[in-house]
Amino acid sequence: IEGDVRLARTNRGLLVIAELDTSLAAECSRCVRDIEVPIHISIEEEVLPSIDLHSGHAVVAREEGDDELLRLTDHHELDLETPVREAIQLAEPIAPLCRPDCPGLCLVCGERLDDGAHDHPDEELDPRLEALRNFKADDG
Repeated sequence: IEGDVRLARTNRGLLVIAELDTSLAAECSRCVRDIEVPIHISIEEEVLPSIDLHSGHAVVAREEGDDELLRLTDHHELDLETPVREAIQLAEPIAPLCRPDCPGLCLVCGERLDDGAHDHPDEELDPRLEALRNFKADDG
């Protein structure tokens, strides 16, 4: 993971602004080729202290929603593992592709369609089903 992290002090704690880039190993969802998916994430979080600097006591949430905010550790350290991991998981594509026009795999033989000519002879039909070859269903 590479990028920039900026910290700014607020009246309650710290404001963390991060622009990070990484890549994930994945498989193309169409042709099952191994690919590397670039990910860019932006994080803007307010981080509050977990211990009061003057008294040494645990800080109690003052406002509704403060319990869900990121907290500094007991040693006043900033741990960004959880917000970075969650941002990467949200940015990860559901169906990654090796390229937007990936043709995928052949339905008959399972080979990649972009690996060259792909011709298949007509399959032999079971003689017992020959009568169904020209069957058309009625719409009514």
